[in-house]
Amino acid sequence: MARAAATDVETALTGFARRIDPAPPPRRRWFPSRPAGAIFTRVKTLLRWCGRIAGGLILLLALVVAGVAATVWWTLPARDGHFDIPGLSAPVEVAFDEYGIPRISARAEHDAWAALGWLHARDRMFQMEMMRRGASGRLAEVTGSGGLRVDRFMRLLGLVPRAEADLAALPADVRAALEAYARGVNAWIARRGRFAGPEFVLLGAPEPWRPVDSLLWGKVMGLWLSGNWRTELDRARLAAILPPERLEDLWPRDFSAGRPDAPEMQAALAPAEAPPPAVPPLAGLERLEAALPRFPEDAPLPSMASNAWTVDGARSATGAPLLASDPHLGFGAPILWYLARIELPGGRILAGASAPGVPGIVIGRSDRLAWGFTTTHSDTQDVFVERLAGPDAYETPEGPRTFTVREEVIQVRWGAPVTLRVRETRHGPVVSDLDAPAGRADGTVLAVAMANLQPGDTAAAGLIALNGARSIAEAREAARLITSPSQNLMVADADGGIAMFLTGRAPVRRSGDGSRPVPGWDGSADWTGFAPFEALPHVERPASGLIANANNRIVPAGHGVFLGRDWPGDWRFRRIGALLDGPSRPDAAGFAAMQADRYSLFAAEVLPALRAAPRPPGAAGAAHDILSAWQGGMEAARAEPLLFHAALARFGRGLLTRAGLPEDAWRASPEFLRRVLTDAATGAAWCGEAGCGPLLSAALARAVADLAPVHGPDPAAWRWGPAHEARFEHSLLRFLPGLGALTRITTPTGGDGETVARAGLGPEVGGRFGNIHGAGFRGVFDLADPTATFVVIATGQSGHPMSQHWADQVPAWRDGVLLRLGPVEGEPSGRIRLTP
Repeated sequence: MARAAATDVETALTGFARRIDPAPPPRRRWFPSRPAGAIFTRVKTLLRWCGRIAGGLILLLALVVAGVAATVWWTLPARDGHFDIPGLSAPVEVAFDEYGIPRISARAEHDAWAALGWLHARDRMFQMEMMRRGASGRLAEVTGSGGLRVDRFMRLLGLVPRAEADLAALPADVRAALEAYARGVNAWIARRGRFAGPEFVLLGAPEPWRPVDSLLWGKVMGLWLSGNWRTELDRARLAAILPPERLEDLWPRDFSAGRPDAPEMQAALAPAEAPPPAVPPLAGLERLEAALPRFPEDAPLPSMASNAWTVDGARSATGAPLLASDPHLGFGAPILWYLARIELPGGRILAGASAPGVPGIVIGRSDRLAWGFTTTHSDTQDVFVERLAGPDAYETPEGPRTFTVREEVIQVRWGAPVTLRVRETRHGPVVSDLDAPAGRADGTVLAVAMANLQPGDTAAAGLIALNGARSIAEAREAARLITSPSQNLMVADADGGIAMFLTGRAPVRRSGDGSRPVPGWDGSADWTGFAPFEALPHVERPASGLIANANNRIVPAGHGVFLGRDWPGDWRFRRIGALLDGPSRPDAAGFAAMQADRYSLFAAEVLPALRAAPRPPGAAGAAHDILSAWQGGMEAARAEPLLFHAALARFGRGLLTRAGLPEDAWRASPEFLRRVLTDAATGAAWCGEAGCGPLLSAALARAVADLAPVHGPDPAAWRWGPAHEARFEHSLLRFLPGLGALTRITTPTGGDGETVARAGLGPEVGGRFGNIHGAGFRGVFDLADPTATFVVIATGQSGHPMSQHWADQVPAWRDGVLLRLGPVEGEPSGRIRLTP
């Protein structure tokens, strides 16, 4: 009993102590208090479920990837099959060679155009879609706000309504050809829908193709290959910084091309017209230029492009004329050109480079005629300064005139629509509205007159006529119809004749040389019309037996038609002339070798200044020794081209900075650098009393120091090819991480912008100079043999990144190899039958 009483007392005291100092609450446990084995079992179960979920997610991802891959694979076109094209008059047979190049056998020309449209859509539908969207100002519907700069510019120019007006005025047979081509394109779209190309899987089926869409291709080419008005803005902008004599140095006048034994190849500057009244200084042009598309960012083409030359039968190894043509345009994947051979009744053929979106062979040959194009560089655009006369009018010689106004609504993917108010004057669209919609601060607006925007453009009729031409005389009549762009059309026929005709409209100015903005209010610099076709400096059957052009000045001395003030350097032209002067008569292989020539006359002209510069110390001194022994070959395996261009780039930037130009305000052109380094007075004016030698040495030292971390410490081990890669990128996929790199095509290249094998340099990035524009197509045509057509394009026939023909011509293109485009030899790689 006593023990029980003690226990009760102990219990009471313990309870009292707990009330005074309560025990802490039990710790929270992540798992209930269980034996270790039970906890291990729960962990295993949890991990098992996590594994199942992860496996399910991986499986789901794999299924998604497989589904996407299968969907993209499904968009690959079949190599063989039987397909319908409504409107065909008879079946068309198509056979493909190992490169996917089609041979089309048709019984009527319009059937051939329908088949070509079907093939273009089959292999390049998205390229065609982006062309018409770009020309129509509808890129932002696909790309979002990134396409707005191009869209605003294109809507301002109004290419679509102008093309619609041109289409209505074309002859019935030309409209029929455009309609036949559109039927072929639409047959592919109708059959494949959103599987017409891999890009359309997400974007939806392309809209039906219209004949007017084909005209837009010519409008785009005419726009980007005639960019003089941008030069006028540059002059006006830099005039506020540089004195007049230094401003003139940036665009030297003294480039004259010619050969003593070939008078028709000589050129001299025609006398300038009387100067127009001066306009007040133009401010704010930097903002306007920032609102304009720029190559290579979003403008698709550079302004300078192409080589072409021809010899008659007396000068060729085959006894018949030979013609070579290689247009130099911006690079992309796929390239602009699509190869094809068309066989028609009576032994008639057409073979060469077509352009997706357009019926016909653009550069190529028939069984009787071969043709190629180069850019003329005539000045067909002017900037007019218009004075405002109230909010809705501008001054003219006859008094105030109301602007022609329209409103454009641009749909933007992932964004709100953008409304653009477009005004036009009697001269053309008000381009300054891109920057200052209400007018500039000085009470003016800037309007642009462009020959390629004038009504009555018959370029499509000219191309169709050229495809049907059988002689030099018929080619001349076709050239008359090509109203835009301004080009040199080189032709040769099977009868032994050769010729070069200027195409496009050349404006006749009341005053001025078209080099700067002019007043629009008084009519003093108005265009009074266009030079007659007969008055242009054409050449037919020259006594020398040869004709060549490489964008050099083509106006013969004393010629009455003024084509322009500014011309690029003639180094490629003179190199072609020297190669044609060789001891042996060339054949097609010889012409192909000329197209691959990488010797730079520009480098040869300025190298004496580099050799005479003081030798810098260290590695730069070794680089100086390397350049001193160099003759100017721009081969990919050499170090000298990289040293040369890196040093000249820094030297040019230094000169412009010394003159007070802001960084990146202007890029020193080869023409300017040649003038500075070969003319003592000009060199002293830009380089100072000590001459250009010290500046060249310093530029070389900086170049070696900058490039060593990228290319290694020994300049002798550097190589031009890897530093000068040609890059071909998809117009849309290049912006998508992963897909851009997956679809990109690159290859090391030699040459530069002044070699016959054109390889235009982009800005230096990370110690490398990209090859951004050049000969996306090369063709050589021997009139001795209808099957002797030799061609190559820079990428491949297909616009589908999963196709075996996406990039299969790159090695041949890089190495200067041409493919024979005759009948398919052996078994075709595929056959297509197209029926009504």
